Amino acid sequence: MVWNRENPKPASREAKRNAPRLRRSLTDAERRLWTALRKELPEMPDTHFRRQMPIGRYVADFVCLGRRLIIEVDGEIHADPEQKKRDVERDAYLRAENFRVVRFRNRDVMLDMTAVLKTIAVELDRYTPTPGPSPQGGGEYGGSA
Repeated sequence: MVWNRENPKPASREAKRNAPRLRRSLTDAERRLWTALRKELPEMPDTHFRRQMPIGRYVADFVCLGRRLIIEVDGEIHADPEQKKRDVERDAYLRAENFRVVRFRNRDVMLDMTAVLKTIAVELDRYTPTPGPSPQGGGEYGGSA
């Protein structure tokens, strides 16, 4: 269905340049989650994930376009007050692009993958697309009175 796979805003030049480098240099937690997303997550329709995908000026760790879900894996740097502020701005931007953002700490990914995958499965299941108007138009019963 085309309406639930709309692409986000085009990536900035910097995000496009950074994405391949980030794909090649995944952290241990990102690598572990990527493997789990591909091999351990229960199969559901429209749950294909992309890794290190540029969206606007940002590069999201893992993106499921079909369910409009972004998963971020955060290291210790994200505890810094300035980084927290940037994360809030980033999440607001991504939500404005009609994505839900779920964040996990590296520690959670490394020590409790079962809980992480369960949370992701719940988030994927929560997605309820809002279809556009009917291509036939109208929407009311067109029968005679």
